[in-house]
Amino acid sequence: MRARHPDSEGFVESGGVSIGYELFGDGDVTLLLLPTWTIINTRFWKLQVPYLARHFRVITYDGPGNGRSDRTVDPQSYSLAAQASHAIDVMDETGTEEAVLVSLSMGSMWSLSVAAEHPDRVLGQVFIGPSLPITPPSPARAGIEGAFWVEHVDPQGWEKYNAHYWTTNYQDFSEFFFSQCFPEPHSTKQREDCVGWAMETHAEVLVAEATARGVDHNTVLDLCSRVTSPVLVIHGDDDRISPLSRGRRLAEATAGSLVTVQDGGHIPLARDPVVVNLLIKDFADRLAGRQKAPA
Repeated sequence: MRARHPDSEGFVESGGVSIGYELFGDGDVTLLLLPTWTIINTRFWKLQVPYLARHFRVITYDGPGNGRSDRTVDPQSYSLAAQASHAIDVMDETGTEEAVLVSLSMGSMWSLSVAAEHPDRVLGQVFIGPSLPITPPSPARAGIEGAFWVEHVDPQGWEKYNAHYWTTNYQDFSEFFFSQCFPEPHSTKQREDCVGWAMETHAEVLVAEATARGVDHNTVLDLCSRVTSPVLVIHGDDDRISPLSRGRRLAEATAGSLVTVQDGGHIPLARDPVVVNLLIKDFADRLAGRQKAPA
């Protein structure tokens, strides 16, 4: 049961991939809620859409690999350039001239790319738990990407973040991963939701997405230096996926503001939705006057 159904929905062909989108509300300001890592679909915004759509025009879409979009295993469909193009194509299809981009975790890279390459389309950006290589990973995750293709005999903990383990023990990996996303007490429902969404795709999609990565520290800083719109970063101080240092550094590099969620994990929008929703609304309200005057 959904708290609010879309006012309209559709698909757009983007780089040879069918991308499903939904549109809610009709406010003067548009919020584009970006997808995140393809392990879950756009329903992770379910606690934001009903509230925000009472005040703004809200667009969500599934990135390739989950939800209503194609389950492609072509790595190029998941590249940084392709992900940015998916966002722009959805904006074009929905007649959206400019929007406030709101992203979670890995979606931060796509938001940065859109803002750097298409500054005239971006009114502002909200980053939640940004997962980008702007500072080192947490000690528990250090070195796992270098061993991504190594087949472990008995993988434990973050060793499960591994191509071989995904293809043989995908559900166990999903359960481990989302336990790390939600370290907060009483997060059973949030973990179960995310694991359920993870089961709507398959390991080969995740491997294809991981193959397409290759963004480094310098690339991130270059994108940050080209951002001209206002930035708000929201980051939990108990984020075990992407450390708080990344949110702090992103805010510094974009001359943005940082709000730290005390005892918050990687997905505060699910555990502290009222806090996150009000922060997004306040940010978008303050930007409303920056919209272009009608021609």
